[in-house]
Amino acid sequence: MPAWEAYLNAHRARFLGETEAFLRIPSVSSLPGHSTDMDRAAQWVARRLEDAGLEKVRFLPVAHGGPPVVYGEWLHAPGRPTILVYGHYDVQPPGDLAHWSHAPFEPVAVAGRLYARGASDDKGNMLLPIFAVEAWLKGDGALPLNVKFLLEGQEEIGSPGLPAFIREHRALLSCDWVVSADGGQLSEEQPAICLGARGLCGLQVDVAGPCADLHSGTFGGAVQNPIHALSTMLASLHRASGRVAVPGFYAKVRAPSHRDRALLRGVPFSEAAFMALAGVGQLAGETGYTVLERVWLRPTVEVNAIWSGSGPNGDQTVLPASAHARLTCRLVPDQIPEEASAAVEAHLRRQAPQGVTVSVHHLPGGAFPYRIPEEHPGNRAAAAVLADVYGRPPCHALMGSSVPVCALFRGILGVNTVTFAFGLDDENIHGPDEFFRLSSWTKGQRAYALLYEHSNLPRSGKGEAQSV
Repeated sequence: MPAWEAYLNAHRARFLGETEAFLRIPSVSSLPGHSTDMDRAAQWVARRLEDAGLEKVRFLPVAHGGPPVVYGEWLHAPGRPTILVYGHYDVQPPGDLAHWSHAPFEPVAVAGRLYARGASDDKGNMLLPIFAVEAWLKGDGALPLNVKFLLEGQEEIGSPGLPAFIREHRALLSCDWVVSADGGQLSEEQPAICLGARGLCGLQVDVAGPCADLHSGTFGGAVQNPIHALSTMLASLHRASGRVAVPGFYAKVRAPSHRDRALLRGVPFSEAAFMALAGVGQLAGETGYTVLERVWLRPTVEVNAIWSGSGPNGDQTVLPASAHARLTCRLVPDQIPEEASAAVEAHLRRQAPQGVTVSVHHLPGGAFPYRIPEEHPGNRAAAAVLADVYGRPPCHALMGSSVPVCALFRGILGVNTVTFAFGLDDENIHGPDEFFRLSSWTKGQRAYALLYEHSNLPRSGKGEAQSV
């Protein structure tokens, strides 16, 4: 047994206790009332990097303030590759506490699952490469390659300060490739190499009508109802076929290639299991495409929230003064977030009926679509490790969600990002009762230790930098 593996086994109980301590910090980046908790989380992460044996650990400020980036490095393997490990220490708000079986920031291990907000996204996953570094440095005395860590605290609000941060620290962050601890695997039994993620843009639409809420008996039928107007506008976004009806939305969308479709055919997938996970009895979407093509290879426009009127009970018979909606678009190569959101705004304005005023606010935190070549050296190393850990070769998959940093790293640093994380789709990330499988938590530590070893190859050339 390698020394690093013996170290992981010997310190598993301590590592679990540390994971639980980290999960107790309510590091919710989207709520100003948790700014002190964000500071506590950053300090906890910095101490943990130092305890693992990383050097030059420091807090690096980001543009416009907010939680800092926590950075650390170990660079004593001359001639060996340098990887930059990315993760985030902020989490989503817990939402309605009544929907949680356990307090969201009091981690509980039940039946092989560790329940807490952030257990899977991303605190539990983020700690795995740190534990593996410690096992190498304290078990073997040295790492077989060079490692840098960039751990941020704004991912759940779209990483608004990260583009300027990466540009400012381009030299410090120089590496051969990035490894993202934010992501997951296909299932408990089937590993996967993630070849890309969709991009993202978002809008808030505000429809204003009368100067105040009006009595629906006095004014209904004679004054335009903002809810009716907004409903008409939103209903116009899709055709009956499920295709987005926004002119120009598909102008830069590539048709799925033969290679893409061949890769998807190699992914174990059950529509019945997918429906069960979603809790629905029937699927919908753009006709002419498989389910995996819809969620991985095709762009979407989704309405995320609508609000207006006299509250959730609707107990006042009013014609409301305004109505509001938030929308997000998932984008595919070669769509540009600003162009897609502008096309959606123009379409909604054209569809607005007379009698209302429409305003649109473009939400921060957009992301470019991202793809990584199948044969990237980091993917080859990850594939060898996953085959070892899971006992079967990984398939190639894509991610329907968005990871903004991937395109940023390629555009600014000129390097690709290998996704190497162990969460699963059913672990309720962003929802109540989020959890992380302890079996995945254990596998992930060993997998990262092996990844450091398998990545110990002659230095790969960096890609050409692109502007973002």
